[in-house]
Amino acid sequence: MSPAEKEKIWRVRPEWPFLLFLLSLVAAYLGLVFLMVGANVLTASWEALQETMANPDIRKAVGLSFATSTATSLLSILVAVPIGYFMSRFRFRGKALLDSLLDIPVLLPPLTVGLSLLLVFNQVSLATSLSGLAIAFGVSLVGGFIGRAPRAVVISLGLITIGLTAGAFFWSGDERTPERVLGAAGMPVTFRPIAVVLAQFPVAAAFAIRMMRTHFDEITPRLEAVAMSLGCHRGLAFREVILPMSGRAVLATGTMAWARAMGEFGPILVFAGATRGRTEVLSTSVYLEMTIGNVSGAAVLSLAMILLAVTTIFGVRLLMGKGGRG
Repeated sequence: MSPAEKEKIWRVRPEWPFLLFLLSLVAAYLGLVFLMVGANVLTASWEALQETMANPDIRKAVGLSFATSTATSLLSILVAVPIGYFMSRFRFRGKALLDSLLDIPVLLPPLTVGLSLLLVFNQVSLATSLSGLAIAFGVSLVGGFIGRAPRAVVISLGLITIGLTAGAFFWSGDERTPERVLGAAGMPVTFRPIAVVLAQFPVAAAFAIRMMRTHFDEITPRLEAVAMSLGCHRGLAFREVILPMSGRAVLATGTMAWARAMGEFGPILVFAGATRGRTEVLSTSVYLEMTIGNVSGAAVLSLAMILLAVTTIFGVRLLMGKGGRG
């Protein structure tokens, strides 16, 4: 068979069945999404909106949601930028394992995250908690030696490990939990607004780390190499070269972390509770409105969260579509 005949046979093979299959799946999925949003629209009403927004507890919940989500977003950025850069630029033994460990908060069931935080603060003694942190920093110290990290980094990790170990030894005879110690100092955590931030943080930070690492992977390391060849150390090259190029990516990551924190529910319910006027946020407000039979009010709050999510998605797409830099 000649090449011309083979090309003719290839051209006459219909593509529409496969395209029809793909478009049908897209339409079915979008149809489900539209039905979900439409159900909230049909259930909500103008009267329910007015009644819900007039509720002082709901207004407090909205304010607390914005405050805690903003705090969680800022904390996530502070963690995600250096960790994302570290995972993007350095090669070392055990990197795949560390990469998997960083994704654990995303993979865990939400209730498990909340329960784990509750146990850490209320069931585990302070000495045990400090010992666990000392082990974590000790493992990092060993990794620094193996990976030939700068001497200052190794010394800093060593001092932190020694300090945590000393603290664990000092508190070894005291079975009080971190919550009791903090409560005695006038800074209780569990079932307080700060618990909302702690409940939102693990998953939001995990998403932020993944986004920042992807961004740093897209920036060629040659830029830092040139800066270091001109006399900069890596930290200065990161601050003067990489960070200025990452403005939009940092903003997009913070926005995504903010939206993820805003939608968190399971960990908040377990670790912070859903006390009206105290730890109630938008996601738990939906739950509380459902429990008292106010379906229309729950639909109003659900629509508000949908609007925030859609706005966030378009904002992030706009920022990352411009390269995520600058």
